[in-house]
This record gives sequence, C-alpha cells and structure tokens, in this order.
Amino acid sequence: MRLRGVYFAVFRGSFRRYATYRIATAAGVFTNTVFGFILAYTFTALWSERPHLGGYDESQALTFVWTGQAMLAAAALIGGGFQEELQERIRTGDVAVDLYRPADLQLWWLAADLGRAGFHLLGRGIAPVVFGALVFELALPASPLVWLAFLVSVTLGIVTGFGLRYLFALSAFWLLDGTGLNMLSTLLSIFFSGMLLPLSVFPGAFGEVVRLLPWAATMQVPADVLLGEYEGAGVLRAFAFQAMWAAVLLAAGRALQSLATRKVVVQGG
Repeated sequence: MRLRGVYFAVFRGSFRRYATYRIATAAGVFTNTVFGFILAYTFTALWSERPHLGGYDESQALTFVWTGQAMLAAAALIGGGFQEELQERIRTGDVAVDLYRPADLQLWWLAADLGRAGFHLLGRGIAPVVFGALVFELALPASPLVWLAFLVSVTLGIVTGFGLRYLFALSAFWLLDGTGLNMLSTLLSIFFSGMLLPLSVFPGAFGEVVRLLPWAATMQVPADVLLGEYEGAGVLRAFAFQAMWAAVLLAAGRALQSLATRKVVVQGG
C-alpha cells in the first residue's frame, strides 16, 4: 500500500512538472495544429482521388489525422518522454541511486511517464482536435461509451509505447550513448504506429504484418476504437491485443533491466 502511494506521488509530480512548462505547451499546441492542417489537407487530396482508401471515408480519415495529433505528445510518437533522462542517469552513474530506492525502477519510470502523458493528453491533445473540428467535418462519436473505450485504449497504447521506449532506454547500459537507437525508435514509431498513414492502407501481407506489431497498439488501435471500427466483442479483442503487447514488452524490459544491473558496470559508478 505504501509503495502504491509512492508511485501515485511520482505520477502526480510528473504531471505537475510538465504543467509548469506553459510556453512549451502552447508552442506544442500550435505545432500539433499546424501539422494537423498539413496532414488534413494532404488526406483530403488523397481521399478525393481514392475514396474509402483503407476502409475509411473522408471524414473518418480526417478524424484519424486529428486523433493522431491529440495523441502525438501523450504517446511520445515522435520521441520525447522519459528515455533521454533515464539514459543520461545511466551514463553518469546516477541510476545507481535509483536502484537503491525502495521502489521498482521500471514502475517508477512508468508512473512518471503516465503523469507526463496525462498532462499532454489534456494540455496538448484537446485543443488541436477542437481546431480541426471547426474547419473539417470529423466523424467524432456521440456515444459516451465510445469515448470511454477510446480513453481505455489510449491508456493501453501509452503503456505499450512506454514498454517499447524502456527497452531502447536500457540500451544505454551497453552503448552509453543512446542517440542512434532513439532515432531508430522514433522512425519505427512514425512509420508503424499509423501516425503518417493509417496502417489499413498498406496492402497484402505487409499490411497484415504491420497491424500485428506493437507500434500499432500505440495509435492505430485507439484511433480505430474512436472511429467505431471495432464493435461489440471486437473492442475487447482490441484491448486484449494492446494488453498483450504491453505485458510482453514490460516483461522484456524487466528481464533486460535485471540483466543490465547484474552484468554491466555503470560508467562513473
């Protein structure tokens, strides 16, 4: 019970930390909105030539765009979040202090990342969708249950994204400088999450494979939940897909963490 309070305090502290960066938040809202308009007009041109591409009509495609902008910072789809800070602590040896805390290293950073994501979902997620809805005809659901399912899916997507980024962050135990792998992580996320194009537009076996990868759980699945692409038990199957990848990645991160802390001598510590 006491440790739960610790993790909640970490979550709350991380939320409040990011809430203090008001100018950065305003700049992020502006950037997300501008990028959203660029993608929206691109999608409008594309869907006018290829109606129902990927199984979406134009309003659904535009909703997909603005959903992506709402989740961009929260799910750290183009980087950001905790991994650079953790890698720096590994490089300097400060991670040794973290390991002596009476709290699990992975859960500590997960709580911090959830606090960051929670703020960004509110601070940088809502405004771009509002701007998009004022200009374009979006297929936003009217049912509160769909919105609730969307929030559950977003949460599972954020945890899955954390699991992926935690694995990349732990590479610093061996590489010391994780810049290259961070860039690789961002590229994989941009392409395989559906941020630039819905994964359903990819044809054949390639499209089937990319929809099974963990990156699909970070954005494609939440967007499809919001668009009503899953009905009835399909929503539960979507949740199960995300939860499966979250569990697998967190377990892999815990195993790699155990290997790193037992086998690797931290530089400077």
